[in-house]
Amino acid sequence: MRRTHLRRMCAAVGLLMLNASGLALAQGTSKAVSPPARIYSISIVPQYNVVQLHTEWAPLIARISKESGVSLQLVLPKTIPQFESTVLAGEPDFAFMNPYHAVMAKRAQSYVPVLRDAKALKGILVVRSDSSIKNIKELEAKAIGFPAPNAFGASLYMRALLTSEQIQFHPQFLTTHGNVYRSVLNGSVAAGGGVNTTFNDEPAEVKSQLRILYQTPESASHPLVAHPRVPSEIVKAVREAFFHLSKDPEGQRMLSDIRVPQPVAADYQRDYFPLEKLKIEKFVILEKE
Repeated sequence: MRRTHLRRMCAAVGLLMLNASGLALAQGTSKAVSPPARIYSISIVPQYNVVQLHTEWAPLIARISKESGVSLQLVLPKTIPQFESTVLAGEPDFAFMNPYHAVMAKRAQSYVPVLRDAKALKGILVVRSDSSIKNIKELEAKAIGFPAPNAFGASLYMRALLTSEQIQFHPQFLTTHGNVYRSVLNGSVAAGGGVNTTFNDEPAEVKSQLRILYQTPESASHPLVAHPRVPSEIVKAVREAFFHLSKDPEGQRMLSDIRVPQPVAADYQRDYFPLEKLKIEKFVILEKE
């Protein structure tokens, strides 16, 4: 009886030890295969060349990731049509885009504006400072440069307004705002579309040789938007990190570099829904990548 009882006690202890070691092994395995932190993509509309965008945005995204605790991956499409196709397909989690892109992204994928700069955006039409052209009516039958078909203030809205004035012109799409300004300078186009922010970025020697001929009405500036699949707490953390950057000198410099020196919360109904009322859909051109 005593031997039998002893054997039973040994078996019970052995089973208990086996279970404990199995539990420890399971816990260790669970820890080893735990999924990595989710990485969220953020795509930037290429108003400028990729090298410039990387120089401006990469340090800021690293800082936002650190401040927010959200892992962000910078995506820099080479062309605006490429950027548009990925956004309309819902690929990026976050995207920085022009105002009318916000309308297109809302309709296609329900992207939600997160923040924008406080300063309004104005489209501008420039000519050489020594040009004889004094009125947009004088652009009849002339070549006009634009960054891309759907660059809002610089092209889409501008082309709609020129057409509403019964002006016939020959559009040339030149990829970036900088290319437009330099094409005006070298005389390959009579005028060129841009926006106040990109024009102000140009060197003094470029700006001094250009004259603003015409301006569009103001609109809300470029927004950072989020796809609806991104959890609300992630969106909030990223937005708050942008706001926090505006409170220190280094952060202010980074925000100025991307032309969002005064980030404020964006709201679709207030800021971008009015653009739907412009009825400029017929001027949208979706190019192939």
